[in-house]
Amino acid sequence: MLQMKVRGLMYDPFNNAFIIILRDDQEKEVLPIWIGKPEAGAISFALEGVFTPRPMTHDLMKTILESSNAKVISVVITDLKDNTYFAKIHVFYGDSEYTVDSRPSDAIALALRVDAPIFATEDVIQKHSTEELDRWLDNLRPEDFGKYDA
Repeated sequence: MLQMKVRGLMYDPFNNAFIIILRDDQEKEVLPIWIGKPEAGAISFALEGVFTPRPMTHDLMKTILESSNAKVISVVITDLKDNTYFAKIHVFYGDSEYTVDSRPSDAIALALRVDAPIFATEDVIQKHSTEELDRWLDNLRPEDFGKYDA
């Protein structure tokens, strides 16, 4: 598994969707995940430290976990099937570890709020590495990655 960091959030006008860009610490691997507008908003709020007057869903999840003395250990992007990414949230509660199925966007939004590490399996990294993706990334400008330097 590779530990990944959120390196940017950008809009993809061709698919009318947002892309969260994950990169490893050595910046050798990149993992773009297409997400919807509400999910992009939740991630953007966490990246920018924006707090809303009433808790958003991921803020509520954080509060419930903290109130229950549960801790998010990590988030793992586990699979890519038919252009859909899958993730697991690893939670420690009591004396046990629990694994919860999640959409990557929700897992990342929660991880950012609780300061949990984000990982991607080697299999996911290999599955997304295609010539088309490499060409797409080669055409990106540095400003396309946004202002986040997490």
